Amino acid sequence: MGSAVDGDSSAQAAHEDGHGDGNGHSPPAPEDWPRGFGEASWWPLVTAVGIAGLYFGAALVLLSRGQEPLIGQRLPPVVLVGGVTIFLAGLYGWTYHGFVSAYWERARERAGSGIDLRWGMVLFLATDVMTFSAGFVYYFFIRTGSWPPGELPHLLSSLVLVNTAVLIASSVTLHIAHEGIRDGHRRRFLGLLGLTVVLGLVFVGGQLFEYYELLVVEGTGVTDVFGSAFFALTGLHGLHVALGVVILAIVFVRALAGQFDADRHVAVATASMYWHFVDLVWVILVVILYVGSVA
Repeated sequence: MGSAVDGDSSAQAAHEDGHGDGNGHSPPAPEDWPRGFGEASWWPLVTAVGIAGLYFGAALVLLSRGQEPLIGQRLPPVVLVGGVTIFLAGLYGWTYHGFVSAYWERARERAGSGIDLRWGMVLFLATDVMTFSAGFVYYFFIRTGSWPPGELPHLLSSLVLVNTAVLIASSVTLHIAHEGIRDGHRRRFLGLLGLTVVLGLVFVGGQLFEYYELLVVEGTGVTDVFGSAFFALTGLHGLHVALGVVILAIVFVRALAGQFDADRHVAVATASMYWHFVDLVWVILVVILYVGSVA
């Protein structure tokens, strides 16, 4: 009985000082989901299941290829598409449930929440550095051996150079857009943010066309020594860019709804951090994979 009273008192105190919702939960999640489970949000778990399904589906795709496939070709696309669907649904629910819903009511940002979100993005990017580092270590292991490991495709094309210029330009437009909303220039912010989304879509389209040229036209192998490293790194980066386009599109829709101003732009700042990171990783990929393969 005493513990229940203490719990109620702590929950009420958290609610009164602005660091809880009255149910004993700390921000950013405002309520239970699913209701009655006692956790502020299960969306991160849903997102994690989706990511696991995505990687598992990609592995099944590789196992279904070749002259002697280990599994049939029907299951891998189902698992892969299901993983992507669950991941996107979980990401949407997590973002909306934890960070977006209060903005639709024009609620004021909690004191210190902006700093928390920026640090959260920093930690997320730190884990991403480790993920990409594992891929680079594998590539460097291949590179230090007998080189080239076989006939390499022509990688450093005009398409790659144009795609690189497009992605760098998108990083510039996003930076200027962010500076615009900080200075109160709403029209400049909206125009350049929309242009950034378009440039991101152009980059994704360019990379898909490059994959078509390499896989279909030139017949580059995905499972050979070089191809496994190349497509793993560039494919992982492509997924990050696609996710970044989705995030920027959400920010753009929110911007059209008037949810950002000179004092309220935390989501813009965190999205910018992610996009600039993705831009930097691509430059490193071009130098190491594209230029380094022929150097």
